[in-house]
Parts: sequence; structure tokens; C-alpha cells
Amino acid sequence: MNREYLHYDVFTSDPLLGNQLAVFTDARGLDTAAMQKIAREMNYPESTFLLPAEQTDTDVRMRIFTPFVEMPIAGHPTIGSTFALEELGRISAGASRVVFGLNVGPVPVDLEWRDGRLAFAWMTQALPEFGPVVEDRRTVAETLGLAIDDLAERPIQRVSCGVPFLYVPLRDPAAVDRAAPDASACRKLAAATGLSLPLFVFAPAERRDGVFVAHSRMFAPEFGITEDPATGIASGPLGSYLVHYGIAEAGSPARIESHQGVVMGRPSRISIAISGTRGNITDVKVGGEAVLVGRGELLL
Repeated sequence: MNREYLHYDVFTSDPLLGNQLAVFTDARGLDTAAMQKIAREMNYPESTFLLPAEQTDTDVRMRIFTPFVEMPIAGHPTIGSTFALEELGRISAGASRVVFGLNVGPVPVDLEWRDGRLAFAWMTQALPEFGPVVEDRRTVAETLGLAIDDLAERPIQRVSCGVPFLYVPLRDPAAVDRAAPDASACRKLAAATGLSLPLFVFAPAERRDGVFVAHSRMFAPEFGITEDPATGIASGPLGSYLVHYGIAEAGSPARIESHQGVVMGRPSRISIAISGTRGNITDVKVGGEAVLVGRGELLL
């Protein structure tokens, strides 16, 4: 049975920018090992596999794989696969929401429409969990190939909205651009801190029309991702960190954008909406666009 897929660029409206995604439109008959092999063959940051819904409170079952591991939840695959469902006619025009069945359970995605086509999708993420703070700032700086003065005077901390990342605030966007960790350095940092986590570095950038903008990058060599051009599941915790520490003003909701992938030549724009207050975040949403750039099939 040939396996058809759609190729999307996510968190962008321009082809050949943003983050690449392969969406396999009918994964029935594929087991876990086969999905992992296909994801490794595609070698995109992630590939998704669509299946019939398994729960009555969901619309579709989806599994997500990097080239090396299955993910319980992820952002750009969820946003991109939402646009794929619309392209396939599996979402009715004007529908307000679709619910994915992921490995973490039901995940709702709210939909915005323009001229009868899906224009924007907002993924709801889990409320943030703030974990340990890393005190060994010198080792973190060395891991990133930076000077300790490049670190901002804010906590280096594990934060999760479903998948944990180590958030490293830097002094300015130029320091973000200079960061250059490698797999060996990341392993040493994990051994020193006891935290084997992807690294998310960021710095405040210019505010645009009342929206707080962060310049960011994400490194996850343990997931087979040297650098990711757009990381939706890391963006909810980023927005939560910014509100929690008063870097971005709380609002109803606070509006934040993460600009990622710039150094890679694949600039991405990730929208973040954080509701609640600094001490009581009540809702986390991450949204964006996606553009279809290709179709194909694997001859399996």
C-alpha cells in the first residue's frame, strides 16, 4: 500500500520558510516501528500519522515522530496537521474547533477562517509546570559557546506545558544568534545538572503593535534535532516564563510572538496567548499558519 503524504511549512505563510512537516494522511496498518522508520526516512524535524479517532471526544487520532523518537505532543505538527485536515476536507468550513487524540490525551485546536479557508489555528497546551532552576550558570554558558556575561540575570529553569525544556534567557538577540551548542556539550550539561533537556534560548526583541516579541532558538540533539526552526510545544512554556517573571505584561490574554529559525534561514513566527496573572496562569495557547508546499507518496 502506497503511503500518501502532504508536505507543509508551519508557522509561516511563505513557502520554504518555517518548519517542515510531513503529514501521512492514512496511517492505518502501520505499527510503531514502521512509523519511526518512515519518520527517519523523511528526516524532517517531525512527521505525523493520521488515524481514525479512538475516543468519542476527539475527531482524529494522531501520532508524532521525530527522526529518532515518538513525541507525546508537539506544536508545529499539530498546527500543520490541522491545515492538512482542512485540505483533505476532513474539517467542515467554518468549524470552530478540531480535537486531536494525542499520546497525552485530547488536544483542542481553535480555528480561524478567511474567505472560506482555514487562516489560523490555536493549539491549547497544558498549564505550565515550573521545575528546577540551574545554578551552574558558567557551565550553561560554556555549553552554548557563550561568555557568562551573555546570560541575562534571570533564572535558567526547566519549564513544561507537556514537554520539558531548559529555558536560558540571554542578554540580547545577538547573543542568541551566537549560541552554538553541540551534542557533546549538551551531554556534559545534562550530567552536571541532572537535566537531560532540549535547550531553548531567547532574548526580548522589539515590541510590535503591543505584542511582546522574543528572539529565540531551540537545540535538541538528543531528539535528532540539531536545531529546530520553530518549536510550538516550547512556545507555551516560553510565554508562561515571560509572564511568570514579569518580562511580558500579563493580560487577558498576554500577546507574545516568538521569532525562531532566523539564523537557519527559515524564519518562523509563533503566536502565544497567555491568560491569567504572574502567579496564576489559567490558559496557554500557541498559534500560527501553515502553507502546503508539496504532495508525495512512499512506495511501501
